Amino acid sequence: MKFVLGVDAGGTSTRAMAVAADGTVLGTGRAGGANPNSHPPEEAVANLAAAIRAAHPEPAGASACVIGMAGTAKLTDPVVAALFDRTWRALGLDPVVILTDAEVAFASATDAPDGTVLIAGTGSIAGRIRGHRMVATEGGYGWLLGDEGSGFWLGREAVRATLAALGRDAELGPLATAVLAEAGVDPADRRLAWRRLITVANAEAPIRLARFAPLVAVADPAAADIVERAADLLVATALATRDPGEDSPIVLVGSVLGEDTRVGARVRAKLAGLDVRASSDGVLGAAWLAAVEAFGEDLARRPG
Repeated sequence: MKFVLGVDAGGTSTRAMAVAADGTVLGTGRAGGANPNSHPPEEAVANLAAAIRAAHPEPAGASACVIGMAGTAKLTDPVVAALFDRTWRALGLDPVVILTDAEVAFASATDAPDGTVLIAGTGSIAGRIRGHRMVATEGGYGWLLGDEGSGFWLGREAVRATLAALGRDAELGPLATAVLAEAGVDPADRRLAWRRLITVANAEAPIRLARFAPLVAVADPAAADIVERAADLLVATALATRDPGEDSPIVLVGSVLGEDTRVGARVRAKLAGLDVRASSDGVLGAAWLAAVEAFGEDLARRPG
């Protein structure tokens, strides 16, 4: 039986799926994270191999394999690339197509070859998709240079708003109260609390500011302002990748853009009138793209 393999290799977990030519799911596999930027490359390829073997006992029989991977930039290192190539040979996989996690996320939500993918989790980035491949990006520069509207950005703005309230000796609203509680700072002495919050925020890796992001869900004018600014920034990032009058889908990905989040709701409202969709599951997109590689777009069937 002809089949393909799709893999979604993230920083936390790796999931693989074997799918027959008619879309029937033959098996699934799961293993630890396989992002070679956040895991030692040897560990990343071991987890990839484990997930693939769990999805199908004879991966060498696959007509194609598509891997959507966070951290693809690491494969520009010849040593790392050689390690991955040896893994594919050991599994008997040929061809293997490695795509970004953004590309498989887009494909998980739509069959359309062209469109936009907007990702906002801890960081943020938008990509222009043409022919199922990302051909241009906006944002994605990391916490120091960008990531506007991301979980990091939301958390940083929540802390900044709290520091501003403490510095002005203003009344502490629900957002500031929640930020101080999350930071373990006693608000009784305002000046001490101001200094202590600065110390706590700077004592950790900057990206850890993302832990304050969920607090913007509280009913508070300062939180509402942060949410609105985040939504404006994310929408601008997405629209910057689109041609004038383009009507292709916009696929939203990531925890910040969930339908049940305030930022996600505002982004959807600001994109009203466009074809906005949510990514369902990256491994489904990877498996479908593998079917397109093996059987052609007209014959590829969605896993199900």
